[in-house]
Amino acid sequence: MNNEDRSTNDSGEKSWIEKIKQIFSSTPKTRNDINEFLHNARDAALIDNDEYTIIEGALEVKDTQVREVMVDRTQMIVIKSDEPQEVFLSTIVNSGHSRFPVIGATNDEILGLLHAKDLIPLLLKPQSQPISLKQYLRPIHKVPESKRLINLLKDFRETHKHMAIVFDEYGGVSGLITIEDVLEEIVGNIEDEFDVDDDQFIKQLGNPESHDFIVNALTPIEDFNTYFHCALDASEFDTLAGLITQKAGHLPQRNETISLDKFDFKVLHADKRRLHLLRMTKQS
Repeated sequence: MNNEDRSTNDSGEKSWIEKIKQIFSSTPKTRNDINEFLHNARDAALIDNDEYTIIEGALEVKDTQVREVMVDRTQMIVIKSDEPQEVFLSTIVNSGHSRFPVIGATNDEILGLLHAKDLIPLLLKPQSQPISLKQYLRPIHKVPESKRLINLLKDFRETHKHMAIVFDEYGGVSGLITIEDVLEEIVGNIEDEFDVDDDQFIKQLGNPESHDFIVNALTPIEDFNTYFHCALDASEFDTLAGLITQKAGHLPQRNETISLDKFDFKVLHADKRRLHLLRMTKQS
């Protein structure tokens, strides 16, 4: 039996060789060629879905600007330099974040970055005098709205910083962006201690009296109604994601807030296809 016959009779080997030839038959010259190349590689099982998603995300990040991903200034959680100690400590505990821009008289006056862990030693020891925030401030990275994410990621890596303040062309604060925001554009949602597990749809933030919750967008409406003793309409949709999308009239994007009944839902994570994670606040 010659080599050609052997290849013909061994269907598995022939199929594999044909896939290799098809994928590497030409060199990609355009972005569309690259996308098609990746699709073919995934279909041929040369790369798996996770690898495909990461490569695709990296290609998209190359052309994505900071303004498209940043947290808008209206959604920023900041600490005022003249706030009483009990106020800014409450903000730190209830927010679930570890880094906070500290501002002066206005949101455009960024004095520096406060890292929550820097205050831990002070909280463990009784203080005779109120904490002075200014002595704990760290320098904060500043970037323009037009900066590309791939370049910002390089900045974060070289400076070992995890957050940057975004400025517009007039020098005003537009928002902020973190290294997690950039990485999520590449690899998808990154879970942290405030994300809910696959089998846990609702997680309360702060103390038992808190009105803030992290909610999985796939929470069944009936389960949500039972948990919060409410009556959101479950006649057309099974999950919160469907109900919120209907109310918005479009697929909401990150940091967008939609109100339903007595609840405000802020989108924490969404992709081009669906909602993933929400922060819900009960209206008083």
